[in-house]
Amino acid sequence: MELIQLIIKGISSSQVQTGAYALILQETERNKKLPIIIGSFEAQSIALALEKDIKSTRPLTHDLFVSMAKEFDIKVSRVEIYKLQAGVFYSNIVFVQSDSATEIFIDSRTSDAIAIAIRFDAPIFTSKEIINKAGIEIEIEEVEKIISEQKPASKSIFHNQSIKELEQQISSALEEEDYEKAALIRDEIEKRKLS
Repeated sequence: MELIQLIIKGISSSQVQTGAYALILQETERNKKLPIIIGSFEAQSIALALEKDIKSTRPLTHDLFVSMAKEFDIKVSRVEIYKLQAGVFYSNIVFVQSDSATEIFIDSRTSDAIAIAIRFDAPIFTSKEIINKAGIEIEIEEVEKIISEQKPASKSIFHNQSIKELEQQISSALEEEDYEKAALIRDEIEKRKLS
């Protein structure tokens, strides 16, 4: 099977399913994208792993798995999305122990596999067949436009608060493990610092 490497281009709310998100993967060589519908917990875990500057106060399930794997000297060499059947993507996490060259393939939900791959800085691959079957030719700007059109244009909910107040709220949000709110506050602080 010829493998094609993918990178994460973004996560957006899904118009198809309430409480679901679309994880957008893109080929590294071409512009074809692979949208995968994932749950809110997995979207949050992936987003946190991508945001290196936001740390949870307590480990999430994927963080716990990474800690355990590192303790036993196990590494993730890659993730392979190997099958698409009835709209469901199937993936393997490929593990190796540092004292062995033997690869161990463990079946996983694609969202969990990607959440773990990010934490190990492991590459993500799929087959040419899956890209041909489910890949779409759309510019990321078009995806962002669709996402922005889904959100009502309004002032930030934090517009009346000072940066100092926002920094206090981000600490509270992290303590309460409300990472979505923490990310929104961080974005508001960054937006203000740029303007």
